Amino acid sequence: MSALLESPTQPAAAAGAVGPAPYRPQPATSFESAGLSPVQVEALVLKYLLGVGSASGRQIADELGMPFAPFPEFLRHLRNQQAVTFSNTAAAGDFVYQLTDTGRERARKYQEECAYVGTAPVPFADYVNAVLAQSITHEHPQEADLRRAFSDLLISEAMFATLGPAINSGRGLFLYGYPGNGKTSIAERITQCFGTTVWIPRTLLAEGQIVKLYDPANHEAIRPRRGGLLRQDDQDDRWVEIKRPTIVAGGELTMESLEIRYDPTTHVSEAPLQMKSNNGTFLIDDFGRQRMQPQELLNRWIVPLEKRHDYLSLPNGKKIRVPFDQLIIFSTNLEPKQLVDEAFLRRIPYKIQAADPTEPMFRQMFERIAPRLGFERFEPAAIDYLIDKHYHSVGRRFRACHPRDLLLQVKNYCTYHGLPLELKPEYLDFAVGNYFTVM
Repeated sequence: MSALLESPTQPAAAAGAVGPAPYRPQPATSFESAGLSPVQVEALVLKYLLGVGSASGRQIADELGMPFAPFPEFLRHLRNQQAVTFSNTAAAGDFVYQLTDTGRERARKYQEECAYVGTAPVPFADYVNAVLAQSITHEHPQEADLRRAFSDLLISEAMFATLGPAINSGRGLFLYGYPGNGKTSIAERITQCFGTTVWIPRTLLAEGQIVKLYDPANHEAIRPRRGGLLRQDDQDDRWVEIKRPTIVAGGELTMESLEIRYDPTTHVSEAPLQMKSNNGTFLIDDFGRQRMQPQELLNRWIVPLEKRHDYLSLPNGKKIRVPFDQLIIFSTNLEPKQLVDEAFLRRIPYKIQAADPTEPMFRQMFERIAPRLGFERFEPAAIDYLIDKHYHSVGRRFRACHPRDLLLQVKNYCTYHGLPLELKPEYLDFAVGNYFTVM
């Protein structure tokens, strides 16, 4: 049994077991140590200058996410080839560069081959090593870690007793139960049990193909980039430190979103969802209601779930072996056995029910959520009235989302009418009338 989020702030949790030292990518000191050829660097520099017109050497280094040290010599080389020229001086012995006619022609040819402009890509092998170094299999959260991660939710002791071993297994689990009982909130807290942050590349270079990995819509960066003279010497901005990811895919999930997607216009690819969720949690929400049949997903993931690696096809026809390092959570309103066969259930060994809250838990949710929403005092009598009239008398089941949603309705009503935030029977009647009109 569980309650939905009660506070917008989520507590950080670190795994209790002592594992290897925290991973941090080694800063590149040269293009060679970054795994970049002179041609790849030239293409990125010229395409960037084609777009912005002119930039200092430090601005170019910042755009590529690289240290400044190797750029002066490289830019002199491009100047000797008459691809760039000086347009002005800049701070700290730097210069402002712009393209020549020859440079613009070369930049356009590079852009036709691949339109990507931005941080230099990280070699795929370095990404694989990073995933393995930060694997969730290195983390063994214990009860104290779970209680920290779930401190803002109401979780029954029975669920705690099952969740702990399931999370430690790292092999995936089914969360099933009625809508509104906090399955998504539980999945988000599970990620926190594996530690706080991981490092991922912004883009990858795999068999000559550019693959975008960092996704601001799904990844939360810890700190902004610092460029220019504020840049730290040990900073490799081709990598970004993020909170361990929790990727959620619902009914919109398709087989295409589980493969590398190629844009034929830009010639740039994007990583699939399971790759973006590496070192974190991948929640398949509302499982069984996707456009594809559950059996299709079984056939696609039967090897990754067993072997913890996946095979993905690149636009050039080559295949790469990618780590499959995340806790897969299937959230469904149906019984798991109604959706998939025994072979699939065997590979997802834990099935946990997000059951309806008991009446004492339901009351406690109101008591805990009301002050957070600004209610000056909690009125137990008002909750007695709500439960007797709108639950017991009509046979309505308790759901973990109801306390928060009904209190928000009351708050909005009071705010609109300029009334003090209070729990009165007539306010609750209004909230119930809106909320349960078609439920």
